[in-house]
Amino acid sequence: MRINIAHDARPQVRTLLFAAALTVFLWFIPFAEILTYPFRIFVTFIHEGGHAIAALLTGNTVQSLSVALNGSGEVYSTTGGLFSQMFVSSAGYLGAMAFGTMLLMLIRRTVAARFVLVGSAALILILTVAYGFFSPLMHGSLPSLFTLVAGVALPAGLIAAARFATPRVATFLVSFLAVQCVLNALFDLKNVLFMSSPFALGTHTDATNMAQATGIPQIFWALIWVGLAFAILSLALRAYAVSKDQPSQPDLPFEDPLDI
Repeated sequence: MRINIAHDARPQVRTLLFAAALTVFLWFIPFAEILTYPFRIFVTFIHEGGHAIAALLTGNTVQSLSVALNGSGEVYSTTGGLFSQMFVSSAGYLGAMAFGTMLLMLIRRTVAARFVLVGSAALILILTVAYGFFSPLMHGSLPSLFTLVAGVALPAGLIAAARFATPRVATFLVSFLAVQCVLNALFDLKNVLFMSSPFALGTHTDATNMAQATGIPQIFWALIWVGLAFAILSLALRAYAVSKDQPSQPDLPFEDPLDI
């Protein structure tokens, strides 16, 4: 199938493809995870934030949000009915995927990259303060020290990039964050799919929560999430590549090529 990319989308598409290629390249470089570690923690915050926001939207109380040194995370919340449990369990991987595609659309449209970085920083900071610090204290537990450190350091780095980075660098950083959210969500879903196999050891995942809530095997939910993730990505890429009436991304000093 032939893919037509609008002229005004090509500068952003080149930036996006470079960010994706760099991400894949780093996967095969020994110890490169040290360079991508802050981005991995960022994605974990978004994943756990998806669970927390879904819990709030379904009338539940978030008791704590924590991110661990190894990149894993946990959200403890009250549990509602069946719909609430399904929505909250699904909101981690799909939330990270949706957030990544939202970043893609923001940099495709007229939102300056520095505003996207500041907005992302504000989100991480709010999650940290509200659910990484105050909620645990209110429910009789101590906050996670690493969550607090990472939840302050990441916003500080994003705000510094928004303030001091050039427009090209800021736009590339947003593209790289978007790619990290999307690819890490897909990679994690692949792991969940394998861990949901009847032959796998009993590792507890979000799909396990879905199976416990519905009585339907967890591999079914893992497959559903993988399908939805690819559907979200496909729709986002199609919308990303089409032309638009508004000006191109203001952070990029490109002029759209003229048709002759």
